[in-house]
Amino acid sequence: MSLGRIILAVCIVGGVAVLSSLGVWQLQRLDWKLAMIERVEIGLRVEPVSIDAIQSDLLAGKDIEYRPAFVTGEFLHDFEAHYFATFGGEPGYFVYTPLQRSDGSALLVNRGFIPLDAKDGARRQAGQTEGQVRINGLARTNPPEKPNTFVPDNDPAQNIYYWKNISEMSAQGLASTNPRVLPFFLDADEASTAGPEAPTGGVTRVTFNNPHLQYAITWFGLAASLFIVGSWFFFSGRRGSARDEL
Repeated sequence: MSLGRIILAVCIVGGVAVLSSLGVWQLQRLDWKLAMIERVEIGLRVEPVSIDAIQSDLLAGKDIEYRPAFVTGEFLHDFEAHYFATFGGEPGYFVYTPLQRSDGSALLVNRGFIPLDAKDGARRQAGQTEGQVRINGLARTNPPEKPNTFVPDNDPAQNIYYWKNISEMSAQGLASTNPRVLPFFLDADEASTAGPEAPTGGVTRVTFNNPHLQYAITWFGLAASLFIVGSWFFFSGRRGSARDEL
């Protein structure tokens, strides 16, 4: 066998192996995604638990993402943070407001969506709820880092955030007055924020993109195509060499 044919065979086998491994990896991702979706769907049907229970589960290493929960306390509107987002096709902000609890800790609550021109809290005073409130919603974890390089850096000076970061979003004066900021968020439901000039609550999108099966089929299809085409070249070249020898 010539050196060229050996190289061709190695390339075919190596390429098929790599493409097949990518297909297997996508099937593993599919299993993980389906298990996560099932867990979240089951969790959404249970009664909300207290924030203390969420905190205990988080400290125990349990997954708290999208867990229904409730919290009581008083909003500290002076320290709200604005997360740039779109809702219903309109650009604006999700308002993250710390809620002071009776034990002195604070929890950042995503009260919901406001349009761009309502960023100044003075323009929506009627929606700045005062006194003790109970907020129902979904617990959300703090992303460990910026999602990707295409996401802009947060701009604390302008109080605009492009990715959620509790340490930065609670540094609008809150951290200096209350260092006990809980390490997760609560996305308020629509009923908890209803009222004139209040943010539109219930903005959490509990939907999951799950293209892993399509990706797996693509990788396996490419592996099969490479094997078929490569084999044709390999064996057609072998037949040509045999004819030359005759």
